[in-house]
Amino acid sequence: MQIAVIYWTGSGNTEAMAQAVAEGARNSGADVSLFQVSELTAADAAKYERLALGCPAMGAEVLEESEFEPFFTELESKLSGKTVALFGSYGWGDGQWMRDWQERTDQSGAQLCQDGLMAHETPDEAALAQCRSLGEALAKS
Repeated sequence: MQIAVIYWTGSGNTEAMAQAVAEGARNSGADVSLFQVSELTAADAAKYERLALGCPAMGAEVLEESEFEPFFTELESKLSGKTVALFGSYGWGDGQWMRDWQERTDQSGAQLCQDGLMAHETPDEAALAQCRSLGEALAKS
């Protein structure tokens, strides 16, 4: 099975999470490709059976607006029937961006692997372990 782990990062926090998600999926036998969101189109992403999407909370708890939001908006219509995992870091708020993102993903017809995974600021080893578990769950779902 092929999994694409696609992320946007500003500080490196979500990139660290993406690398751990990819590691967990690979450890479960998946063929994993890791991309920054600028490295592929939504059409290319839609070719993968399973997707792990990572974006931190920005502004008033929204997805990053210049690259990730336009990418996800285009991808939404292509998610029906796919298994998707969501993850990202945040520095403030209570996770509203993740709840909104989960709702959008669910409404697109995708199957969420599990609830979106959030790490406060720089992910510590416990958060990275959760990321590896998320990758494993995505590979096995």
